[in-house]
Amino acid sequence: MRETLAVFKREFAAYFATPLAYVFIVIFLALAGAMTFFIGNFFGRGQADLEPFFAWHPWLYLFLVPAVAMRLWAEERKTGTIELLLTLPVSLAGAVIGKYLAAWVFAGVALALTFPLWITVNYLGSPDNGAIVAGYAGSFVLAGAYLAIGICVSALTRNQVIAFVVSCAACFLFAVSGTPVVLNFFSGWAPILLVDTVASFSFMTHFQAITRGVIDARDAVFFGSLIALCLYANVVIVEWKKGG
Repeated sequence: MRETLAVFKREFAAYFATPLAYVFIVIFLALAGAMTFFIGNFFGRGQADLEPFFAWHPWLYLFLVPAVAMRLWAEERKTGTIELLLTLPVSLAGAVIGKYLAAWVFAGVALALTFPLWITVNYLGSPDNGAIVAGYAGSFVLAGAYLAIGICVSALTRNQVIAFVVSCAACFLFAVSGTPVVLNFFSGWAPILLVDTVASFSFMTHFQAITRGVIDARDAVFFGSLIALCLYANVVIVEWKKGG
């Protein structure tokens, strides 16, 4: 735990040592606000809830989270500091978890800074604050799932641009796997079991259920299993490419 915490502090401080953190936070807040008030028609709906806010998070994270994750291992390999990191008295699993938690907490800080929207909706009406809390929790977990995929892809290459593009593509597949366009493609020839399996991997389906205030154990297991699997794969990949 001490090893993981040391890596966490190093990585988290590194975000704010460069303009990356501030650029990410400003862009996230600006896009979240624009999509909520203009595209989501927050005031025109006449409802005291944050559904227009949370509805766009899967698409915001689709590009912004891979931008955070792309540097985590790719930059280490490109600059050669990965050799230094791996020679420190830190286990590989501790390094992976520390890097991941630092990026996840950073994403959580950006999400927490949207609290004025919560204050606004309570000022305008009487929303279901329990559902809003669930929505924030679901959004945080969704960001963690995107991030787990991104950090895993980052370990495969030393090129941050490649890591970003591949991460976006992988996250997009998870995001749209439950949409009618994808399911109709499989339903014409694939067995029902395969169609249901493809649909079960949809981030949108699991996330929307949580934002409605429904905390289902299946959604928690899905996101938890995905994050754990990606982090395990991250450890395997870094170990495999240690000499590369």
